This record gives sequence, structure tokens and C-alpha cells, in this order.
Amino acid sequence: MSIKTFQPLPLLERWVQENNELVNKWKEQVGGGDQSQTHLRCCSSEFHKLLRKIQGIPPLADHTQLELTVVYNACVFFTAQSQFSEAELLLKQFTERVLQVHSSSPEDDPAASDPHLLWRTVLKSVGNTALAPCVLRLLCLQWAIWLSTCQLKTIQEFQNELMSVFERLSTEVLDKGRKSSDDPLLVMDPRKLVELLQICTYIAQGSESLSEGQSSEALTALHTASSLPAPRTLIAYTHLLSGSCLAHMGRPQMALQCYMKALETDRCCVCALYRSMLIYRQLGNTQAEIQALRLLQSTLMLPSATEPPTDLLSPSLLLRSKSLSSMLSVPSALFILHNLALKCVLHGRVSEGVEYYLDLLAALQSEDQHGMHAGSPPLPRLPELYLQAGAALLMAQRPADCLALCDEVITTTLELLPERVVLEEPDEECEAGSRALSGGGEDRVGMLLWTAAAYLLQGHCNTHLKDWKQAVTHYARCFNLLVKVRFKKKGFQPQIPSADMVGKQGTDLCVLQRLKGLSLAGRGISFTQTDQLREALRDLQLSLQAFPECATAGLWCGEVLWRLGRTREAAACWEYTWSFTSQSSEESLSVYLQEPQSGPQLDSMELRRRIQELGPLL
Repeated sequence: MSIKTFQPLPLLERWVQENNELVNKWKEQVGGGDQSQTHLRCCSSEFHKLLRKIQGIPPLADHTQLELTVVYNACVFFTAQSQFSEAELLLKQFTERVLQVHSSSPEDDPAASDPHLLWRTVLKSVGNTALAPCVLRLLCLQWAIWLSTCQLKTIQEFQNELMSVFERLSTEVLDKGRKSSDDPLLVMDPRKLVELLQICTYIAQGSESLSEGQSSEALTALHTASSLPAPRTLIAYTHLLSGSCLAHMGRPQMALQCYMKALETDRCCVCALYRSMLIYRQLGNTQAEIQALRLLQSTLMLPSATEPPTDLLSPSLLLRSKSLSSMLSVPSALFILHNLALKCVLHGRVSEGVEYYLDLLAALQSEDQHGMHAGSPPLPRLPELYLQAGAALLMAQRPADCLALCDEVITTTLELLPERVVLEEPDEECEAGSRALSGGGEDRVGMLLWTAAAYLLQGHCNTHLKDWKQAVTHYARCFNLLVKVRFKKKGFQPQIPSADMVGKQGTDLCVLQRLKGLSLAGRGISFTQTDQLREALRDLQLSLQAFPECATAGLWCGEVLWRLGRTREAAACWEYTWSFTSQSSEESLSVYLQEPQSGPQLDSMELRRRIQELGPLL
């Protein structure tokens, strides 16, 4: 009777079969659309169990090939779940086992304490042996981890080794041809992985160079990346970032061409559309900017057309740098809708702007906040949006709707207003518009200014409707609120604000003085319509003290002086108003703070004719 010797082969075959069943099970479930985190964790756990079974085998070359294949599969799942520490630990353990196969003791090797030296030692030791493809696959995963954790300097140090990986892996696949059914399967094709890693590395390095102001270097890397085999989403990114480089280099037209290429490559590349809009804004091409905003907003409101990733390691996992995220970021659909509404109103497309404002308010009031996402620039506060929409409605000659929106603001804020507000001079390092807050954190100054602005718009509506009595009432309510505010400069007692205290445009003090001037001007003009000329002159002159740039107050002040027989003063007042050039941009102000275009108007041609008939001024 012959003695039967122990044959480990059936055990190896069983483990190969178990590995292959796990890989096939994963691929079947992914094909059925299941790539949930639960499924990922389950597969990861199964591969880890299999790996523990294999760990008892002595590190011989034939056994180690299977072991390193299972390590590859387990590490792919760890990396897909962003468990980078666990993946790197596995990689370190099994690169040490590779050294054991080649009769090297990693404990005595100085490379053991340095992961970078360890990889170089392993690559050198395996050379062109049968283990080389396994080691190269594991190096691909190390590359993926470095890229996912934004270790671009490490990748740069390993550039020669990493860039040779693709050549060697593709050669190995071609030489080996079709694999035997007994070979252990891989959960992700290393050749696809290394192609993905190549272009993602170029993109990440290009975005980093761009963020550091090295646009020329970034452009070179991105040009190389654009010719690599890759998904169209990533090719679109290369065109997008190339456009950003050209924009930073002062070549906006060439940047627009790159953004167009990005959109042609991937129609879902909304960041290219957003960057195009910013270029049009920079060039002052308002109509193109509005068109881009409209297209961007409608695209953002559509359900996401992004297909779920078919591979475990996706571009979104590999491209996680802050600089790239910043360049790929796009504001929310509602933020874009607000920009579109405001831009239309400010550039003569008022009816369109009104509809966009109403859509925005309806979206904000609905329970479904579709189009909002974390990280987007914040929208103005709701009362501010109501006031902007109200001003747009008045421009569109819909005063009744404007009155209704203003009532909403007043009803919400009036009872919360304090009897007195002290507006403190902001620190230099603080934002210009920093406001006084009550103990409960409420925006006291903001509420008061919103309420006053609502009364101001109601006064404008009554002026439009020629209801002079109601107009005077609402302008007075606006002014009476504003006089509650005192301004406190550092080291001084609170005092009544004046025009000469106003610093930067857009500060609360600037808004306060502007509202004072507009409310007094509105009331003064209303008095002129009822022939109360003395009261009108008083308010118009006070308006010019509060807001010297108010052209409406200047022209009507001259008109009242003319009616009072003070013709020389009237002519001087008109000449001064026409000669005055405002240093502030109207577009930088909220739309409800701009001088009204409705109500009684004076004909400048007629006023100039009067001055000519009067003769030369002394």
C-alpha cells in the first residue's frame, strides 16, 4: 500500500474558486444596479475572511500570487469605501511578504520603516519574475490612495515608477492572452485603473498648479491629459481647467473656446457653462451673460443625468483636492435664478426679471427646496428678496403686487423693531456691512432697514397711482423709522448720522442715508403735486443733505425754486445736479435702493430751455 503524500493544490484551487465566486457575485450585483455601501462592506468582509485563511501558507511564489491577488481585491474594496489606512496597512504587510519570498528579511531592512523605500525595494527585488504583475497591481492601488488623499508630492517623487506601470501591465496582458479559468479573478481591471489614475493625476496636478498661480505649467499637464484614453467627463475637465488657466493668463476669448470644448465633450459639464458666464460678465457682454445664466439655471433644475459608476474606484473618489473642488463648484440653481432675475431687471428686461423673481419666491416657499445644496453661496435673506421682487414689480407697472409683497415684509418685521438702534462703526477686519445684533441674535438694523425700504416702495407705488396723500404717509413712515438709528464711532457718543460719515458703498450707514434721502425726496415730490411748495422745498433740501447724489431730489428742488420765483437758484441747482457724477455704481446697490423711474418726471430738455431763456448765470 502506497503512502499518500499531502498535496496542497486542491486547497489552493478551492481558494481560487472562492475568490472567483466573490468577484463574479460582485459583478452580477453591480450589473443589477446594486452598488450600495452595505454591499461594499459585505464583499470587503468576505475578501478579508478569505485572506485570513490564506495567511497560514508559507510565502512561496506560487502561493503568494494568489495571496496578492486577494490582497488586491480586498484593497480595492477598502479604497472604494475611503478606508485608506486599512488599505495601506494591507499593502505594507504583503509587500513585506513579497520580500520574504525573495529571501530578504524586512525587519533588518532599513526600507521597512519607510513606505517609499519599501516600494522601491520590492520593485527591484521582483524584477521580471512571476510576482511582478501582482506587485504592479498593488502599486496601482498605492497610487490611487496617494491620489485620493492628495499626496501629489509623493506621486511626483514616484513619477518614473508610476508612469512605467501602464506599459508593463498592458504588455503583461497582451503576452498572457486569455486567462485560464483556474486563474484568480480581479475585481477591477488593472489596465483600466492605471488609465484612470494617469488622467486623474494630470488633472489633480494641473488644478494644483493653477491654484498656485502656475498657469503655464498647469496648461502643459492638461494638454497632455486631454489626449489620453479616458471617460468623456474627465476629458471635459481637462478642457475646463485649460480654460481656467487661459482666463488667469488674461486670454478670455481662448478660455471661452476651451469651455465650449468641455461642453461639446460632456453636455453635463455645467461648471464650464458657469465659467463661461463669468467670462461674459468680465467682458461686459450682458446679453450673453443673461443667456448663459438662463441655460445654466434650467440645466441645474433638471434631474441629475449622471450615470452611476460601473467601477469600484471612480473619478470622484480619486479627485478630492480642495483646489479642484473649488474650480468644479457651481452655485445652486436658486442662487443662479436670483442672479438671472436681478441681471434682467437691471438691464431693461424687467418683465422677464419679474417672472424669475416670482419663480424664486415660489421655490423658497415650497417644501421642496430643489436646487439648493451645501456649499453654494447663500441667497439674500427672504425680506431682501421680497423687496427686490417688489421693486421689479413696480418697474413692470404692477404696483398692487408690489404693495402686497411690501405688506408681507412689514407684517413680519414691524413688531420686532426696537425703539432705538445704535449702529456701531465696523472694525477694519470685519465685513463692511456688519450689523448690531440684539441679545437674541436678531438682526436689528437689518429688520429696521427692510421695514423702512418696504414703506419706501409703498410710497413709490402710491406715487405711481397718483395717490399723493397715501404716498406722503408711507414716505413719512419710512423716514420716522430711520431717525431711530444713531451712529457710534469709536471713542465717541452715538449721534445722528450724516452724509459725511458714509464710507464704503453697501454699508448699513450708506443704505440708511440713501433711504433717508429717497424717502424725503419722494415726500417732497408728492407735496409738489398738491402745491405744498414750502413743505416740498424743505423735504427736497433735507433729502440732498442726507443723500447728495440724489439726482431726482436735485432736479425737483430746482423745479420748486423755479415755481417760487427763485429762478437763478433753480438754474444753479439744475446745473449742479447735471454736473455731478456719482462715484458709486447703481448695479452694486439693491434694486429697491435705486431712484424710482415711475411717478412724476421732469424733462431735462425743457429745464435747459428755461435756463437758456433766463440768460447766463453770474
